[in-house]
Amino acid sequence: MSCITVEKVLTAGSRSDALEVIEQVFRKEKKWISAANDQLPEKLEKEGRYSWFLARIDGRSAGVLRLMYDPPLELPTEYDVRLLPGVNIEELKNEGRYVEIGRFMIRSEYRKNPRLALRLMRIATKEVLERDYTHFITDVFEGEPNSPYNFHTRVLGFEVIGKHLFGDLNCSSTRIILTLDILKVYRRIRNNRSRVYRELTEGVRGILERKLAAAGTRLQA
Repeated sequence: MSCITVEKVLTAGSRSDALEVIEQVFRKEKKWISAANDQLPEKLEKEGRYSWFLARIDGRSAGVLRLMYDPPLELPTEYDVRLLPGVNIEELKNEGRYVEIGRFMIRSEYRKNPRLALRLMRIATKEVLERDYTHFITDVFEGEPNSPYNFHTRVLGFEVIGKHLFGDLNCSSTRIILTLDILKVYRRIRNNRSRVYRELTEGVRGILERKLAAAGTRLQA
C-alpha cells in the first residue's frame, strides 16, 4: 500500500512542492489561473488566516488543500449569487464559525485513490476543530469533469445553499455553494463502520466526542 503523508505548508520546500501541484492541476490542466506562484504566499503563519496543506504519496507531491478562516459570507454583487429559498446569511453567521475550503486539488494520476482526499480533509478538520471553528463552506463547479461535488455531498455530507456565476477563478461554469456543519455530520457517522468514515475520523474522534459532549451540555443548560 502506498504511503500517504500530509503536512502543513510552512517551509520553502513544502511551498515549492505545493506550487508544483497547483501548476499541474489549476494552471496546465484546468487553465483556471494564469500563474501558480501567485496562489501561495511566500510566508505563511502557523495560525494565520490561511492554511495550506500538502499531501504526498510515497514522497511525491500529490494533492493540495487551502483553508481560509472567517471568510466573508456576503459575496460581491458581481458574483451574481443566488441563494436557495430559506437560506439567510445572517442566520448562517449565527450558526457557527466558518472556514472556507478555497483550493482542493489532486493530481490526475492519484484521483482514483480516495484515501488521499480523505487524509487531506482529516488533517484540515483537525486544525479547524483545534481552533474552535465549526463549519466549512466551499464552491464546486457545476458539470466540471472530476468535480468533487458527489464526494462532498454524498460522502462528507456537505449541503447546497446556493449558486453564483462568477468568482476568482477563470472558469465559465456555475459555482455551487456548499456548507458543512462538522458536528452535525459527526453525529450521523460516529457509529458507522465504513472504511471511508474510519479513515476520515481517525485521530480526531477524541476532539469530536469532546465537542459533541460540550454541545449537548449547552443545549441542556
